[in-house]
Amino acid sequence: MDFEAATLDREAGYALLDVLQDEATQNAALPGVEKLAPGFTDWIVTALFGGTYQRPALTLRERQIVNLAALTALGGVEPQLVGHVKTSERIGMSREEIVEVFVHLAPYVGVPKALAGLRAAAAAFEAADK
Repeated sequence: MDFEAATLDREAGYALLDVLQDEATQNAALPGVEKLAPGFTDWIVTALFGGTYQRPALTLRERQIVNLAALTALGGVEPQLVGHVKTSERIGMSREEIVEVFVHLAPYVGVPKALAGLRAAAAAFEAADK
């Protein structure tokens, strides 16, 4: 199996971030983190969106399903989970598909965490409908 070399492309990271997250979502997190830990947001965007996300083996949709599942399993990260629900819709996932991710997770991560995911989805959908 051949793997492509890892890239760290800062410009590609910021360009992808603009595709995945609207300005309000970016502004809800990045400036506060930057103020508290200068340079950390640049590292996140460069390493994650300009690195990991640039790998070709998974589509953005597949990555979003993984993100929803991982954040739900982790628990306690509802602000990020709400953001990823918004991103999931932004890249074309239907609300039905997003909800089904959380329903499918219940036997694997537990009903309370699946319910937390559904609450995050409801909050994201409500915000989008305003």
